[in-house]
Amino acid sequence: MRRALSAERRAKRIGLGIAAMLLGATTVTAFARRSAQNALRASPLTIARLQYDGGGDWYANPSSLPNLLAAIRERTSLDVDKVEARVRIMDDKLWDYPFLHVNGHGNIRFSDEEVVRLREYLTRGGFLHVSDNYGIDSSFRREIKRVFPDRELVDVPLTHPIYHIVYDFPKGLPKIHEHDGKPARGFGIFIGDRLAVFYDWSCDLGNGWEDYEVYHDPPPLHEAALRMGVNLFVYAVTSRPVP
Repeated sequence: MRRALSAERRAKRIGLGIAAMLLGATTVTAFARRSAQNALRASPLTIARLQYDGGGDWYANPSSLPNLLAAIRERTSLDVDKVEARVRIMDDKLWDYPFLHVNGHGNIRFSDEEVVRLREYLTRGGFLHVSDNYGIDSSFRREIKRVFPDRELVDVPLTHPIYHIVYDFPKGLPKIHEHDGKPARGFGIFIGDRLAVFYDWSCDLGNGWEDYEVYHDPPPLHEAALRMGVNLFVYAVTSRPVP
């Protein structure tokens, strides 16, 4: 309990200091700068669920993002909305969201125009989180290779801030659902020193954020998933771009 309280106090300090820190940085992303300005105006942030083509159920886990947004709102001083956004890559409002979330069980396919736009979004400071619900691995890897043909998905080091920025995960991602019984792994794509894409594999964070009645996950697993989600969001709105 002592560690959890300490982590939540740290989260609130991050939230309260985010505007001053970001507005004073010379290498801050456009997304992070907008997030800081929004915080000063008391305009809420939110998570954008990415609607993609290809036949996959991009709308899966309907209670996951509202629950994560509630956790961010309760545990940090970041002014986040209660409602998720839904966006396509070619929408003009894409640039309003610092955090894109992808999940599902089926195929993902981007058009050539979407590949270029998503690369620009991520290169300019956006953050993409993909949660494999057991079924999108092969298509996601295929499509992200089109977005970044010269960059590889690599294991994110356990020392990376994504595992420590608010809550400590010294062993990496929590294992929420079994799937094939393989250990959970956090893959990423880096642009310079900044983690721009985070892919939770054999973990299923999205399922872990769902209402208890959906999967009946033990409370410690639900809590671990929410804590990791808080880390992801805080990192997304505070991370720096390519120098």
